[in-house]
Amino acid sequence: MTVRIVGGTFEFLPMRLSKLRTGHGVRQKFLLGLTSVLTLSEPFDVVKTFTYRPEYFGKPFCDLGHDLLRGPSEWTIGERELFGAFTASLNQCLF
Repeated sequence: MTVRIVGGTFEFLPMRLSKLRTGHGVRQKFLLGLTSVLTLSEPFDVVKTFTYRPEYFGKPFCDLGHDLLRGPSEWTIGERELFGAFTASLNQCLF
């Protein structure tokens, strides 16, 4: 996130990586384009992040998320999903 000072107050601007618009391979571009057509909207930035060089970030991060939400735990899957949704709402993120 980028911070800019305007009139003595801080203004937080979202950071956009140009690679997320132009840096995907052919397969990823096709899947992102198909997603746009099927949903009638542009894919979320998190989806673009997961599909950009998935071998370095996307697959390991998704595997970690799967382990956290579906692996062994004292909490049920529903409770873990609810914790994620609540935390996302506190951070003003879509879940």
